[in-house]
Amino acid sequence: MGKGVATGMEPYDHVLEARRKGRPTSQQFIANLTEDFLEFHGDRRFGDDNAIIAGIARIHDLPVTVIGIEKGNGLQDSIKRNFGAVHPEGYRKALRLMKQAEKFHRPVLCIVDTSGAYCGLGAEERGQGQAIAENLMEMMTLKTPIISLLIGEGGSGGALALAVADQVWMMENAIYSVISPEGCASILWKDSKKMKEAARHLKLTALDLLGMGVIEQVIPEDDPQDFTEVYQQVQTMLYDQFQSSLQKPVEELLQQRYQRFRMIGIQ
Repeated sequence: MGKGVATGMEPYDHVLEARRKGRPTSQQFIANLTEDFLEFHGDRRFGDDNAIIAGIARIHDLPVTVIGIEKGNGLQDSIKRNFGAVHPEGYRKALRLMKQAEKFHRPVLCIVDTSGAYCGLGAEERGQGQAIAENLMEMMTLKTPIISLLIGEGGSGGALALAVADQVWMMENAIYSVISPEGCASILWKDSKKMKEAARHLKLTALDLLGMGVIEQVIPEDDPQDFTEVYQQVQTMLYDQFQSSLQKPVEELLQQRYQRFRMIGIQ
């Protein structure tokens, strides 16, 4: 956890900031963290999903595979991106790129920002649950380093499908939870207006999750309106961590990833 992480905000304040219009999305993070990004399209089974941006790039001199959930910038782009609600073909596209990265032992960076996977009829008919489950299974044994970075919302299985990683990092104002505060309040108290109380109970903030061992790093946001220094810091952290992970034998990398998840809730 870097210096400058605020502790005085209420949990629901972080929810509002994570959802704030104008907050940097995966497009901005990819543009500022990497160079020479080349986007790939399609899952080779059904079609493409614009809610997932995936391709290959460089962090300094290091080739990486980058996969980001994209909410969109502006109304038309957000509609094109389905507001970050990923279809099964998006998750399958992501997995296709991850398996390609494994073949070339290229590190994988997943950037997560979604309120949840798309739950429409078509998505369910095309195997939404199976697509998410396959990602969870395959990422656990992917023979190359993986880092997941939560930059805004991390909603339920839709986020977890790109967060089975060696390390999970969160922006200071990102959130990560099995359900939204509004959804939780509606179920528990039949009143979505109790979302602030629900947010406190859900323990969805970066600091909460760091304390429970769910994530490894909290990235400070000293100025939520200007991420210039944040991009530089994260780029350096990613480069150093990937270089370190690449030095490990694959068997050690996979064992540490497995133990990471086994230890959640025990610490």
